Amino acid sequence: MKQLWEEEDGIGTLELLLIVAVLVIVAIAFRKWILSFIKKLFGEANSELSNTGAKDCLSAPDSCQAPSSP
Repeated sequence: MKQLWEEEDGIGTLELLLIVAVLVIVAIAFRKWILSFIKKLFGEANSELSNTGAKDCLSAPDSCQAPSSP
């Protein structure tokens, strides 16, 4: 039993699982803040694209064309 306890072969896997578990717990705890941050970030990016005259190619791909150079 002592030899099994002192064996370090599985330590890397255990550490990796603990890190993933902590990340999942943190993500769940701050879920609302993370989602609001991402929505704000994408909202700002979308408004910047709208200000530059870019078209929304996702909702109407047939009407989307490459911008012409002046």
